[in-house]
Amino acid sequence: SSHEHKLNFKKSKEVCLSYIQDAVLQKQWKRAAEFLTFYTESLEKDFSTEYMGPSEMIWRIGTEILCHHSHSSMKEFNSFIEQMKTLGIKRYLKVCLEHAFHLLCNGLIDEAYQNLSLAESWRFGEQTAIQDKEMKLIQAYRGLLDYYRWSKQKNILLEHGQDGFEDLSIEQEMHNCFRKAAVNLKEIIKIPGVWDLFVKCYVDLLEFYGDHNEARQVLNEYAYDSKFPANPNAHVYLYQFMKRHGESKKSLISALKILHDIVPSHELMIDFNIMLQKSKKRKKRQLGLEVIFAALDYAGWKENVKAWSCLARQVKQIVISEKHLDWIKQEWNSRKDWWPAFHFSRYLAKRNWQENESLSYEKALVAGILLGKDCKYFKYISHQGCKAQVKRFRILKKFMNKHDPVYLRLSS
Repeated sequence: SSHEHKLNFKKSKEVCLSYIQDAVLQKQWKRAAEFLTFYTESLEKDFSTEYMGPSEMIWRIGTEILCHHSHSSMKEFNSFIEQMKTLGIKRYLKVCLEHAFHLLCNGLIDEAYQNLSLAESWRFGEQTAIQDKEMKLIQAYRGLLDYYRWSKQKNILLEHGQDGFEDLSIEQEMHNCFRKAAVNLKEIIKIPGVWDLFVKCYVDLLEFYGDHNEARQVLNEYAYDSKFPANPNAHVYLYQFMKRHGESKKSLISALKILHDIVPSHELMIDFNIMLQKSKKRKKRQLGLEVIFAALDYAGWKENVKAWSCLARQVKQIVISEKHLDWIKQEWNSRKDWWPAFHFSRYLAKRNWQENESLSYEKALVAGILLGKDCKYFKYISHQGCKAQVKRFRILKKFMNKHDPVYLRLSS
């Protein structure tokens, strides 16, 4: 019957699609291409096209196959993509954008720029308004390529210097690229979203031409405007800009405090800790201790010599002065159940000693203060250091013999 025929046809399509999926997952690109050919041919007999539409699947699967197939060429890829542009008007701009990405990945920058320029001039009735967001992306990526061209021209001028190079056409081209890039980049970063690369490029343009106020305003809005999603990089860019322009330590600390609240494991936490340690205010020095303890809670920091050095320096100062031991105790109380196994096991002591003597020294100092001179990590490292006749390990051992009662006060 006609109904039974439709069911069987639908089932065979689904089976073919599952074969394609299986081949793609196993990176059997030739097999996937063969099944996709069968799938495409079967669609010519199919009159029950659903809303999703087969062209979406063919575009996405076909692109994946052509990107990885050993016998595919750029000519074939371009031909396939051009066909996909005509198959789905609703997806036209998305296909154009993906085409541009593929060209860029293959180093064809001029071709990608031309592709984006053609897409920008595309008009198709009401679809133009519906795809307004995609059009803004097209314009933004073209702006990014204008920035790339501007950067190349700028480097040529900087390399030769104004005295030995007076090609006005280069300078004119550079300013032309600047204007086009600035217009498109400025438009995209008005839309709430994550636009890290676009923001960085736009700020670079503004800074080069001395418009620091506009650059600062852009970064402020990107970091603090509630319409934009929470984004650690926004605060990093603002901090780096402030540092470049010599803003006050108070402003820098304020920017890093927000970053610390969002990502306590960020690499800038070392800079933050150093600034806080140098402060004359007790609250800031206490915050510095909190910051470096929090960073070392993360596995990615376990072997960071700078971080352990920062912590070792601060706890040593506190122990010598015998002031603010409560700061250490407060941080240690929430960690004493898991830090010994996480940071101060005998296994880690052996590995740290073999791989990095400086790391083992800093960690041994911290371990001795927090866990006492009888802890596994301190005993192993101090023994190896003294055995190797390294002077600082002998000094470390004497320091711990003198200040071992601190451990008792911390553990009480």
